[in-house]
Amino acid sequence: MVSRTFGPRQRVVSFTSLRSASACKVCALAGVALLALNACSGPETAPPISAPSGAAKQDTNKKIGLLLPLTGRFGKLGQQMANAAHIAVPEGHGVTLDIRDTDAQGQTAEGAARAAIDQGDMVVLGPLTAPQTAAVAAVTQPANIPEFAYTSDQAQARPGVWVMGVTVEQQIGRLVDAAAQEGRKTFAAFLPDNALGHALGDALLKACSAKGLAAPQIVFHTDAPDSITGGLKTLANLQFRQGQVTQQADAAKQEEPDAVNPLGAAEAPVAPSTPTRPAMTPATPGGAPPQAAPGPIALPPPPFDALLLGDTGLQLATVIDGLKQASVDPHQTRILGPALWSAFAAKLGALQGGWFAAPDPSSRTDFVQRYRSRYGYAPSVLANVAYDTATMAAVLSQNPDGFSQKSLLRPDGFAGSDGTFVLQPDGTVSRGLAVFEILPGGGVKMASAAPRRLLRNAP
Repeated sequence: MVSRTFGPRQRVVSFTSLRSASACKVCALAGVALLALNACSGPETAPPISAPSGAAKQDTNKKIGLLLPLTGRFGKLGQQMANAAHIAVPEGHGVTLDIRDTDAQGQTAEGAARAAIDQGDMVVLGPLTAPQTAAVAAVTQPANIPEFAYTSDQAQARPGVWVMGVTVEQQIGRLVDAAAQEGRKTFAAFLPDNALGHALGDALLKACSAKGLAAPQIVFHTDAPDSITGGLKTLANLQFRQGQVTQQADAAKQEEPDAVNPLGAAEAPVAPSTPTRPAMTPATPGGAPPQAAPGPIALPPPPFDALLLGDTGLQLATVIDGLKQASVDPHQTRILGPALWSAFAAKLGALQGGWFAAPDPSSRTDFVQRYRSRYGYAPSVLANVAYDTATMAAVLSQNPDGFSQKSLLRPDGFAGSDGTFVLQPDGTVSRGLAVFEILPGGGVKMASAAPRRLLRNAP
C-alpha cells in the first residue's frame, strides 16, 4: 500500500453560423446533422452551423489531414474512425479528407503528418495514441497547423494541440461538481498503483482545489488482496471508529440502573423508618413490560463522504469486498468511479448509488443510425471523436476566419455526438458529461444530464 496525503458565461455554440444570424435559417452541410442545431434556438440550445456558399463548394483545395492506424493492431478501430469522418465530410462539398495510415510498414505518425502538411492540409486530425501525438506535435507546431489528437492523455495538451478524447480530468471534474452540489465536502480516493490510478488521483486533487474543498486523502494499492483490504480499513479509519463504539458502549453500561435500585445508587431515596411495602416488587404477568434493552450502537461514518475508486474487473470485486470489511456504507458515502464502469454497469449492483461521468449516449443516436445505414453495423464509441472533429474541421475550413484563434476558441464551443465541448487555449478541452448512478440490481440511471453550456476556464 502506498499512501499519499495532500495539503491544504458564456453561451455554448455549435459551430457558429457562417452567415448572418439574423436570417435565422439553417442550410446544413451534409454530414453535420448532430452538430447543426436549430438556428432560432433558445437559451439552452447551441446555435447552428450554416452550409458553405456555392462558390466554396467548388473549391477542392481545402484539405483535412486525418492520421489513423488503418493497419496493424488498431486497424479495425482506425477504419471505423475513418468511416465516421467520411460521414461527416462527404465528397463534393468543397473539403477533401487526406487520410494517412500511421501504422503502415515503414511509416510513422510523424512522417504521415509531415506528408500531410507538405500536401497543404489545413489541419491535422489524430493521431490515436499519446506517443504519436507528441511526435506529430513536433511537426504541426512549427508549421502553425492545429492538431486535434484522439488520445485521452491530457498531459499531451499544449497550445495548438488539443486532446479530444474523454479524459479523466473531465470525468472527475464533473463528479466533484455534482457531489459538491449535493453537499459532499470531504473527498478521498482508493486507487490502483498504476498510470490510470495516478491520473485519477491527480485529477481529484485538482478538482477539489478548484472547488475550494479540503485536499483529499489518496491511497494507492497493489494487486494483492491484503493491500486492498488493509488499505481500505486504514483509509476508512476502521479501528478508531470501532474504538468509538466500544467507548460509547462502556459508558452506556456504567449508566445503566442496577437490579435493586432502578434510580441508581447515587440517587437512591432514604428508606422510611417503617416501610409500608417491599423495596422491590416483582413484576406481575399483568404488569407493565420491562424496559427494552438499548440496541447496538451504530458505527460512525468514515472520515470522508465521497470516495473515488479506479479499479475494474476482478480487482474491483476485491475492492467491493474490502469496502464491506471496512464498513464503508454506500448509503453514507457517495462512491465515485471512472467512465470505464459503463461497460459492465449491470454487474455493479453492490455499488448501488455510485456515480460515474460519461457522454450521454443519446447524443450519438443520429450518428450511429447514419453509420449503421451506410456500413451495416454500429461503430465503436471511439468513432464519435473522429466524427465530431471532422465535422468541426469541415465547417471551420470554409469559415472566412478559418482555423484562427477566434474560430477555435469561441467561448460557445461546439456541440457534437459526445456532447458539448469547448477548446481551451492550453490545449485542454472542457466537455459536457452526464452523471450516471448505479442501481441496486445493477444497471444505471441518469442522475444529472450533460450540460449544454460550459464556462470557459479562467486564464
